[in-house]
Parts: sequence; C-alpha cells; structure tokens
Amino acid sequence: MKLKPLNDRVLVKRLEEEVMTAGGIIIPDSAKEKPMRGEIIAVGPGKVGEDGKRVELAVKTGDTVLFNKYAGTEIKVDGVEHLMMREDDILAVIE
Repeated sequence: MKLKPLNDRVLVKRLEEEVMTAGGIIIPDSAKEKPMRGEIIAVGPGKVGEDGKRVELAVKTGDTVLFNKYAGTEIKVDGVEHLMMREDDILAVIE
C-alpha cells in the first residue's frame, strides 16, 4: 500500500530505542516507553496559507525527527506501525 499524506501531514516510522542501559541492565518490553524518534517515510505537499499559496514543509522524506510523546495517529501500513502527524507535532530534525 502506498500513502500520500495531505496538506501539512507526515508519515513517520518509529525508530526503536536501546533495550539496554549504559550500566548493562536490559529493559523488558513492558517497562519500555514508546520511542519519540522516527524516520519520515512520506510528506504532504504543505499547508495552504492565508494568501492562497502553498507553504512547503521544513522536513523531507528520510529525515530523522524528534516528536511529541502523544503525537499523531497510529496506523498500520503493510503490517508495520506508523504515525500520521502534523508537521507542528515535530520538535526537531536530528542531524
């Protein structure tokens, strides 16, 4: 399945966090928090401004981003969980 987000929405695939602490303790799945980092899989064309012109997004496909903990809507694409969120929910691009 192929998805094309609309307006200022982006499709993000969560990146898995470390399962071991710096001290060597393994964190079980039940104690892990959902990751707040992800890779952008697809982006929409941008939001339409008040002047009627389309404003491009600051992020692009392939960017690694940091987003709000409760951002987006969880969806499954080809059996893989993704998040559909607005560009406003993205806090930073990780370089």
